[in-house]
Amino acid sequence: MSAPYPDQNQGAYPNPAYQQPQMQQPQMQSPYGTQPMPGQSPYGTQPLPMQQMPGQMPYNPQMPPQMASPQQQQQPGAEQWMPIPQGIQGCPPGLEYLTQIDQLLVKQKVEILEVMTNIETANKYKIKNSMGQDVYKAKEKSNFCTRQCCGPIRCFQMEITDNTGREVLHLDRPLNCATCCFPCCLQKLTVTSPITGEVLGLIKQKWHPFLPVFEICDANENVVLKMEGPFCAVSCCGDVNFEIKTKNDESVGKITKQWSGFAKEAFTDADNFGITFPLDLDVKVKAVLVGAVFLIDFMFFEQAQDQQQSTQWG
Repeated sequence: MSAPYPDQNQGAYPNPAYQQPQMQQPQMQSPYGTQPMPGQSPYGTQPLPMQQMPGQMPYNPQMPPQMASPQQQQQPGAEQWMPIPQGIQGCPPGLEYLTQIDQLLVKQKVEILEVMTNIETANKYKIKNSMGQDVYKAKEKSNFCTRQCCGPIRCFQMEITDNTGREVLHLDRPLNCATCCFPCCLQKLTVTSPITGEVLGLIKQKWHPFLPVFEICDANENVVLKMEGPFCAVSCCGDVNFEIKTKNDESVGKITKQWSGFAKEAFTDADNFGITFPLDLDVKVKAVLVGAVFLIDFMFFEQAQDQQQSTQWG
């Protein structure tokens, strides 16, 4: 029977089944517990954990890394709103957006019920900046009988809200005529701030035998700008421009009815408008020009209930 330990005169273990006992590595004593010797990993064969930097998402090997923050990632079809500028002195609440931009896009929503039944419904719009971000939403306030009986010359209230649903602009259009044959009862639209109750300005139609002409006025009805449209304000395979001018007839911007394609123009009254104005223009005047877009839409491009064509000047 062979001995379990090697003979002093031999250099090998006689028992091949015997394994040499492994010696544990000495460990350093620390007031925080047992620490490994220098160079030894406390995690064995496991990979070292990643060091988390300030502001970095916690590492999870079972989840793919995020390449952008949640604020930068947008869900498909989600609304993307323009950030609200802060610290603007003397600006009516909710109009801080307008101080940062010189152009807007107004898009009317297509109403399926109106297309299928020819029943005039309340108009809804989205107001966007040049980057496609939502700035405001607008919704018409009018009763059913007025929409069906009066068509595009109907009186209405328009509520314009921001991303929180707060109404920041209120438009009021009374029932007036839309033809140059009645110079004493022409179109008018008043723009107010519902938060402060302040009148920001108004748009007044000016009598002209051939052209659609308007005056952009401040709260005291002083003329600030003028607006003039073409002789035939009909969108037919092209854009229709309403020039915005100073009192000296210098062009400083325009409101454009954009051509939306034959199918949309023929079967719906959902219109797209673009508006440009000077960046340093008074924010209250910018708000009045936004209101002018809706007045132009109703006067010239809103379909009457008994007609499937645009309302024309005259």
